[in-house]
Amino acid sequence: MQLEKLVAFHKALSDPTRIRILRLIADGPLSGQELAGRLGVTPPTITHHMLKLREAGVLFEWREKNTIYFSLNREMLEVKAGGTVSFISPSGAEKEVTELTALNEDKFKESVLKNFFGKDGRLKTIPAQLKKKIVILEWLAEQFEIGKAYPEKEINEFLKRYHEDFATLRRELIMQQFMYREKEVYELNPREVWTNWRNLH
Repeated sequence: MQLEKLVAFHKALSDPTRIRILRLIADGPLSGQELAGRLGVTPPTITHHMLKLREAGVLFEWREKNTIYFSLNREMLEVKAGGTVSFISPSGAEKEVTELTALNEDKFKESVLKNFFGKDGRLKTIPAQLKKKIVILEWLAEQFEIGKAYPEKEINEFLKRYHEDFATLRRELIMQQFMYREKEVYELNPREVWTNWRNLH
Protein backbone atom coordinates (compact mmCIF):
# COMPACT_ATOMS: atom_id res chain seq x y z
CA MET A 1 0.00 0.00 0.00
CA GLN A 2 2.80 2.42 0.86
CA LEU A 3 4.49 1.71 -2.47
CA GLU A 4 1.24 2.33 -4.35
CA LYS A 5 0.82 5.68 -2.60
CA LEU A 6 4.39 6.71 -3.44
CA VAL A 7 3.90 5.78 -7.09
CA ALA A 8 0.62 7.72 -7.23
CA PHE A 9 2.33 10.75 -5.69
CA HIS A 10 5.12 10.75 -8.26
CA LYS A 11 2.67 10.17 -11.12
CA ALA A 12 0.79 13.27 -10.01
CA LEU A 13 4.00 15.30 -10.25
CA SER A 14 5.22 13.72 -13.50
CA ASP A 15 3.94 16.52 -15.70
CA PRO A 16 5.82 19.76 -16.51
CA THR A 17 2.66 21.87 -16.22
CA ARG A 18 1.95 20.56 -12.72
CA ILE A 19 5.49 21.29 -11.61
CA ARG A 20 5.11 24.84 -12.95
CA ILE A 21 1.79 25.18 -11.10
CA LEU A 22 3.43 24.16 -7.83
CA ARG A 23 6.26 26.60 -8.45
CA LEU A 24 3.80 29.45 -9.01
CA ILE A 25 1.59 28.78 -5.98
CA ALA A 26 4.69 28.34 -3.81
CA ASP A 27 5.08 32.13 -4.10
CA GLY A 28 1.52 32.78 -2.92
CA PRO A 29 -2.13 31.86 -3.51
CA LEU A 30 -3.47 32.05 -7.07
CA SER A 31 -6.84 31.39 -8.62
CA GLY A 32 -7.40 28.90 -11.42
CA GLN A 33 -8.00 31.78 -13.82
CA GLU A 34 -4.73 33.44 -12.83
CA LEU A 35 -2.84 30.17 -13.29
CA ALA A 36 -4.38 29.66 -16.72
CA GLY A 37 -3.28 33.15 -17.75
CA ARG A 38 0.28 32.78 -16.48
CA LEU A 39 0.75 29.36 -18.06
CA GLY A 40 -1.04 30.14 -21.32
CA VAL A 41 -3.50 27.25 -21.01
CA THR A 42 -7.29 27.02 -20.76
CA PRO A 43 -9.15 26.97 -17.41
CA PRO A 44 -10.38 23.38 -18.08
CA THR A 45 -6.73 22.33 -18.44
CA ILE A 46 -5.96 23.89 -15.04
CA THR A 47 -8.97 22.07 -13.54
CA HIS A 48 -7.60 18.76 -14.85
CA HIS A 49 -4.15 19.35 -13.40
CA MET A 50 -5.53 20.57 -10.06
CA LEU A 51 -7.50 17.35 -9.72
CA LYS A 52 -4.27 15.37 -9.95
CA LEU A 53 -2.46 17.63 -7.50
CA ARG A 54 -5.42 17.53 -5.11
CA GLU A 55 -5.29 13.73 -5.13
CA ALA A 56 -1.59 13.95 -4.29
CA GLY A 57 -2.47 16.16 -1.31
CA VAL A 58 0.12 18.83 -2.12
CA LEU A 59 -2.10 21.90 -2.25
CA PHE A 60 -4.65 23.81 -0.23
CA GLU A 61 -7.75 25.21 -1.87
CA TRP A 62 -10.61 27.40 -0.75
CA ARG A 63 -13.43 29.37 -2.30
CA GLU A 64 -14.06 33.10 -2.02
CA LYS A 65 -17.43 33.87 -3.58
CA ASN A 66 -17.19 32.34 -7.08
CA THR A 67 -13.40 32.04 -7.20
CA ILE A 68 -11.31 29.07 -6.05
CA TYR A 69 -7.78 29.81 -4.83
CA PHE A 70 -4.85 27.42 -4.49
CA SER A 71 -1.70 27.46 -2.39
CA LEU A 72 1.13 24.98 -1.83
CA ASN A 73 0.91 22.48 1.01
CA ARG A 74 4.67 22.63 1.49
CA GLU A 75 4.71 20.45 4.58
CA MET A 76 2.87 17.60 2.86
CA LEU A 77 5.11 17.90 -0.20
CA GLU A 78 8.19 17.52 2.00
CA VAL A 79 6.65 14.61 3.93
CA LYS A 80 5.84 12.65 0.78
CA ALA A 81 9.15 13.38 -0.89
CA GLY A 82 10.97 12.31 2.25
CA GLY A 83 8.79 9.21 2.43
CA THR A 84 10.18 8.11 -0.92
CA VAL A 85 13.75 8.30 0.34
CA SER A 86 12.89 6.41 3.53
CA PHE A 87 11.05 3.71 1.61
CA ILE A 88 13.87 3.15 -0.87
CA SER A 89 16.67 3.13 1.69
CA PRO A 90 15.46 2.77 5.28
CA SER A 91 18.11 2.66 7.98
CA GLY A 92 17.96 0.26 10.89
CA ALA A 93 17.11 3.15 13.19
CA GLU A 94 14.27 4.23 10.91
CA LYS A 95 12.82 0.71 10.99
CA GLU A 96 12.84 0.74 14.78
CA VAL A 97 11.24 4.18 14.87
CA THR A 98 8.56 3.04 12.42
CA GLU A 99 7.68 0.04 14.56
CA LEU A 100 7.58 2.16 17.72
CA THR A 101 5.48 4.81 16.00
CA ALA A 102 2.95 2.23 14.84
CA LEU A 103 2.54 1.07 18.43
CA ASN A 104 2.09 4.60 19.75
CA GLU A 105 -0.23 6.01 17.09
CA ASP A 106 -3.41 4.60 18.58
CA LYS A 107 -2.44 5.85 22.04
CA PHE A 108 -1.70 9.33 20.67
CA LYS A 109 -5.04 9.55 18.86
CA GLU A 110 -6.92 8.28 21.90
CA SER A 111 -5.16 10.84 24.10
CA VAL A 112 -5.97 13.76 21.77
CA LEU A 113 -9.64 12.82 21.51
CA LYS A 114 -9.89 12.37 25.28
CA ASN A 115 -8.20 15.70 26.04
CA PHE A 116 -10.08 17.85 23.54
CA PHE A 117 -13.58 16.40 23.78
CA GLY A 118 -15.50 17.05 26.97
CA LYS A 119 -17.83 14.64 28.72
CA ASP A 120 -20.71 16.30 26.86
CA GLY A 121 -19.15 15.24 23.55
CA ARG A 122 -18.27 18.80 22.50
CA LEU A 123 -14.86 20.17 21.65
CA LYS A 124 -13.33 22.15 24.50
CA THR A 125 -11.20 24.03 21.97
CA ILE A 126 -9.85 23.61 18.45
CA PRO A 127 -6.20 22.45 18.79
CA ALA A 128 -3.58 24.98 17.76
CA GLN A 129 -0.96 22.31 17.04
CA LEU A 130 -1.43 21.03 13.48
CA LYS A 131 -1.00 17.32 14.24
CA LYS A 132 -3.60 17.36 17.02
CA LYS A 133 -5.96 19.46 14.91
CA ILE A 134 -5.75 16.92 12.08
CA VAL A 135 -6.66 14.15 14.53
CA ILE A 136 -9.81 16.06 15.45
CA LEU A 137 -10.65 16.83 11.81
CA GLU A 138 -10.14 13.19 10.85
CA TRP A 139 -12.54 12.09 13.58
CA LEU A 140 -15.14 14.61 12.40
CA ALA A 141 -14.73 13.54 8.77
CA GLU A 142 -15.29 9.93 9.76
CA GLN A 143 -18.77 10.87 10.96
CA PHE A 144 -19.87 11.68 7.39
CA GLU A 145 -20.94 9.16 4.77
CA ILE A 146 -18.72 8.53 1.75
CA GLY A 147 -20.45 9.45 -1.50
CA LYS A 148 -23.18 11.51 0.15
CA ALA A 149 -23.65 15.17 -0.79
CA TYR A 150 -24.22 17.57 2.12
CA PRO A 151 -25.64 21.09 1.72
CA GLU A 152 -23.70 23.74 3.62
CA LYS A 153 -26.54 24.26 6.08
CA GLU A 154 -26.40 20.60 7.09
CA ILE A 155 -22.61 20.76 7.49
CA ASN A 156 -22.97 23.83 9.72
CA GLU A 157 -25.62 22.21 11.90
CA PHE A 158 -23.50 19.09 12.31
CA LEU A 159 -20.35 21.01 13.28
CA LYS A 160 -22.28 23.23 15.72
CA ARG A 161 -22.90 20.12 17.81
CA TYR A 162 -19.19 19.99 18.54
CA HIS A 163 -18.01 23.63 18.57
CA GLU A 164 -19.51 27.09 18.18
CA ASP A 165 -16.87 28.09 15.61
CA PHE A 166 -18.31 25.82 12.93
CA ALA A 167 -17.03 28.09 10.14
CA THR A 168 -13.40 27.42 11.12
CA LEU A 169 -13.98 23.67 11.32
CA ARG A 170 -15.74 23.70 7.94
CA ARG A 171 -12.90 25.66 6.34
CA GLU A 172 -10.25 23.38 7.86
CA LEU A 173 -12.03 20.28 6.55
CA ILE A 174 -11.68 21.76 3.06
CA MET A 175 -8.11 23.05 3.44
CA GLN A 176 -6.84 19.76 4.86
CA GLN A 177 -8.40 17.79 1.98
CA PHE A 178 -11.01 15.91 4.03
CA MET A 179 -13.86 17.38 2.01
CA TYR A 180 -14.38 19.36 -1.16
CA ARG A 181 -17.04 21.93 -1.95
CA GLU A 182 -18.85 22.73 -5.15
CA LYS A 183 -21.72 25.24 -5.31
CA GLU A 184 -22.29 25.12 -1.53
CA VAL A 185 -22.48 21.32 -1.56
CA TYR A 186 -19.89 19.27 0.34
CA GLU A 187 -18.63 15.71 -0.11
CA LEU A 188 -15.88 13.64 1.46
CA ASN A 189 -12.68 13.27 -0.53
CA PRO A 190 -11.23 9.76 -0.91
CA ARG A 191 -9.45 8.89 2.32
CA GLU A 192 -6.15 8.58 0.46
CA VAL A 193 -5.99 12.36 -0.07
CA TRP A 194 -6.83 13.37 3.51
CA THR A 195 -4.03 15.11 5.36
CA ASN A 196 -2.55 12.34 7.49
CA TRP A 197 -1.54 13.31 11.03
CA ARG A 198 0.64 10.20 11.17
CA ASN A 199 3.01 11.85 8.71
CA LEU A 200 3.36 15.02 10.77
CA HIS A 201 5.94 15.68 13.47
